[in-house]
Amino acid sequence: MIDVEWDRIKGRLRDEVGDAAYRSWLRPITLQDAQDGFVRLGLPTRFMRDWVATHYGERIRNLWGAENPAIRTVEIVVGNAPRRPLSAVAAPTFAPAPAAVAASPVADTVAARPAAPCAPADVDELGAQLDSRYTFKNFVVGKPNEFAYAAARRVAEAEAVSFNPLFLYGGVGLGKTHLMHAIAWHIREHNPTRRVLYLSAEKFMYRFIRALRSQDTMSFKEQFRSVDVLMVDDVQFIAGKDATQEEFFHTFNALVDQGRQIVISADKSPSDLEGMEDRLRSRLNSGLVADIHATTYELRLGILHSKAEQMAAAVPQKVMEFLAHKIASNVRELEGALNRVVAHAQLVGRAITLETTQEVLHDLLKASDRRITIEEIQKRVAEHFNIKLAEMSSARRSRQVARPRQIAMYLAKQLTSRSLPEIGRKFGGRDHTTVMHAVKKVEELKGADQNFAEDVELLRRMLQS
Repeated sequence: MIDVEWDRIKGRLRDEVGDAAYRSWLRPITLQDAQDGFVRLGLPTRFMRDWVATHYGERIRNLWGAENPAIRTVEIVVGNAPRRPLSAVAAPTFAPAPAAVAASPVADTVAARPAAPCAPADVDELGAQLDSRYTFKNFVVGKPNEFAYAAARRVAEAEAVSFNPLFLYGGVGLGKTHLMHAIAWHIREHNPTRRVLYLSAEKFMYRFIRALRSQDTMSFKEQFRSVDVLMVDDVQFIAGKDATQEEFFHTFNALVDQGRQIVISADKSPSDLEGMEDRLRSRLNSGLVADIHATTYELRLGILHSKAEQMAAAVPQKVMEFLAHKIASNVRELEGALNRVVAHAQLVGRAITLETTQEVLHDLLKASDRRITIEEIQKRVAEHFNIKLAEMSSARRSRQVARPRQIAMYLAKQLTSRSLPEIGRKFGGRDHTTVMHAVKKVEELKGADQNFAEDVELLRRMLQS
């Protein structure tokens, strides 16, 4: 009888709130106990319990009172344990709520339950293998990544931090995965009792699908919700995958409720992730969001020096500078280029020179040149500063036109392999000294004006994305 009443109430709630809200908040409710005018409803996490109690609690009580006047109290608790037959329901064994809470229309009681144990071997089997090269020691810190690095160190070194989750985002090959592996390695080395699980969002989805097919979702939930630190890489992969998003959302809430740490990476900020449910996007935004910016020349040079040192390879400074200038897309390509140059020298027995470097990397350098053109730079800068594209080649010298033109010249020097005379010709036949002056002026302004520097960096990132 009580089951039929609850089914009817759920049907009315679905009609009132709509399918989306019903799936998100009301469908997970389970009927646990009912006796002597008392009904207990369960939800899997404290966050969901609080939300439902606040937004739907009064309505649920009213609907149940209309359906069965004998029901006087509706209680919402944390816990989705299977309900025993109503005829065999005994008196609640948990401590009663305080009088003030019990008198409210919908009482909220948290049943504290210890997390199910998860052996380290189980965690290793669930997650992806960690790369031993990706440690904090091997991570080169510069201005574009110092904030993300500091946040990652804090998560790795502290038992608990004030922000949860830590959300790392940036373009391909900028160091997100390196930082996540470094966190895992540091925790395993300095606090081996903490259970750390690192995996990709794709692997999370496949394991969830496998659990659905084998009808063993409870085991899946216990495995993922019993770790101390959950790290999910490339979370953008689950965009548009509603069932996986829903399970990830509940896993997220369960871990946060238990005070467990979550670290997530993506190629975009939570607000810009398309195909993500609003509730999940809101949760991803609720912690600390750290952006890893595109690399600077200085950072790329530092990375090359660090990599060469690890490889015990003698690479001339001119070759390092050439690579740092030419390969600005991402760190992965930069390290791959150095690997090729060093391997060629070792296998062929030739010294590493600028000429051999250009010869070995001719395909990569051509691709880099094709990636960004001066015309593309001019168009993007003109759009950004709201001037006509023709002004890039005009003789006008007003600051409103001259400054964007100088920035475009500077970016052409940084992002293409064109010579100074070639760049000057693209800007209305200007002399190479004009280009040199523009580059110097922009570098001076970047050092003196933070807003100007951010504007230039934004344009660089837009062009490289």
